[in-house]
Amino acid sequence: SETLFYEMADRLAEDGWRDLGYKYINIDDCWSAKQRDAAGRLVPDPERFPRGIKALADYVHARGLKLGIYGDLGILTCGGYPGTTLDRVEQDAQTFAEWGVDMLKLDGCYSSGEEQAKGYPEMARALNATGRPIVYSCSWPAYQGGLPPKVNYTILAEVCNLWRNYDDIQDSWDSVLSILDWFFANQDVLQPVAGPGHWNDPDMLIIGNFGLSYEQSRSQMALWTVMAAPLLMSTDLRTISPSAKEILQNRLMIQINQDPLGIQGRRIVKEKSHIEVFLRPLSQAASALVFFSRRTDTPFVYTTSLAKLHFPEATVYEVQDVYSGKIISGLKTEDSFSVIINPTGVVMWYLHPTALPAQPWHVVRQQAPG
Repeated sequence: SETLFYEMADRLAEDGWRDLGYKYINIDDCWSAKQRDAAGRLVPDPERFPRGIKALADYVHARGLKLGIYGDLGILTCGGYPGTTLDRVEQDAQTFAEWGVDMLKLDGCYSSGEEQAKGYPEMARALNATGRPIVYSCSWPAYQGGLPPKVNYTILAEVCNLWRNYDDIQDSWDSVLSILDWFFANQDVLQPVAGPGHWNDPDMLIIGNFGLSYEQSRSQMALWTVMAAPLLMSTDLRTISPSAKEILQNRLMIQINQDPLGIQGRRIVKEKSHIEVFLRPLSQAASALVFFSRRTDTPFVYTTSLAKLHFPEATVYEVQDVYSGKIISGLKTEDSFSVIINPTGVVMWYLHPTALPAQPWHVVRQQAPG
């Protein structure tokens, strides 16, 4: 009901979330009445949202936050509520804008591939025509298998701000792993299409719920950050544990996630020991490295060097451990180092060069990872 959203808006505003950039509070499916009104407009369920969406948007905006809403390009939403058929696209876009909505997630249940190919771009035009800035999240590629040739990412990047490529996340570690496996198996296709204003969306963060251990929660946060994923939490901020809150509010992690270059990271190493290494290039020649253990037995000591990870030669780095805050100064590219990674856990590093090689940096950049 609306009470949940009013209370959650208070938590975002008062518990430090908003100031870290968690500004959108998004309503998902099942918010509307089962029928449109006499004029054909969508209306909120009168019992669960008695004050209406406009009042909720005003409340959210007064707290320096933004409101997101859910629609579906089809006869019905996935939950069986009124969908947005092609003849309703402009009307629904106008309704959302009049309510003061700042983000729209448009699902794809109960629609054909042809309707999606027409309707998703039409909704983009309709949202722009309202004159209100509305972030547009599309489920389009997820309904077409997520990969070319069925999915044209060039068109998608022109139409949508973010898009769901793959399955819905469930509250389990298996679900997180299945999403990771799909995204990194297909990284050659997916990594180049992400950038400022057009993002791959591996679905929500489930940190703070019941399915992930502490280590697994840290892993999801780090790996979603390396993927340049939108950070959308799906948890109850009224009862969240201090440890889950600490992971989600890690300042350096959020800074890396929101890096202005907006380059999605890649998996660069997959060891027989079930250790994987991921790298994301960042602005000002910095990088993020994630050492991830798929092991389930004991902590693993992983030894490597930046040279083995294809960092530029003869460079010196300062390294900060993103979770512990520990700093390693003067790490040279050729230096061997070890990290201890807990089962299903990560070690995440933020690296920036302190001394550059003698050759000009632009030459080195061509050899740099990513």
